[in-house]
Amino acid sequence: MAGGKGSVFSNDLLQLILNGVGIAGIADNAATSPLTNLYLSLHTSDPGVVSDQSTSEATYQGYARQAVSRDTTGFTVSGRIASRASTVAFPASTGSATETETFAAIGIAATGAGKILYVGPVTPPINVATGIAPQLTTGTTFTES
Repeated sequence: MAGGKGSVFSNDLLQLILNGVGIAGIADNAATSPLTNLYLSLHTSDPGVVSDQSTSEATYQGYARQAVSRDTTGFTVSGRIASRASTVAFPASTGSATETETFAAIGIAATGAGKILYVGPVTPPINVATGIAPQLTTGTTFTES
C-alpha cells in the first residue's frame, strides 16, 4: 500500500500555508505574528529540496523577489494545486547579461537565504535580456504531493 496524504488534507495544507486558512482541529493562523506575505523567486535551475531561496536564484540586473499576499488574493487553491490568482511581473532586466529562468519558488523571505515552501518548473522557460520583465501567470502552478 502506497503512503501519502489524503487529497482533501493536501488541499487544506496548501490553503493554510498560502492563504492563511486554518485547518479545523489541527492548525490555525493565530500565531503572534503570522506571515502576511510570501515571496516568489525565479531560478536558473532547480534549487532542489534541501536548498534555500538564494540557490540558483536569478541574478539579472534589476531582479527582485516579488511579494504575494498570504490570502486568497495571492493564490487560488483547488485539487491540491495552487496557482497565481493574477499575473505577477518581476522587474525588467536593466543590464546586458542574459539568463534563462527555468524554476520558480514560493518562500518566506524578501531577500537572502529564506526557506523555500514550494518550487516548480517554469514552462516555457523565460529568456531574460535587457528590457524583458519576466512574468508568472495564473498558469503557473505549485502542487502539494
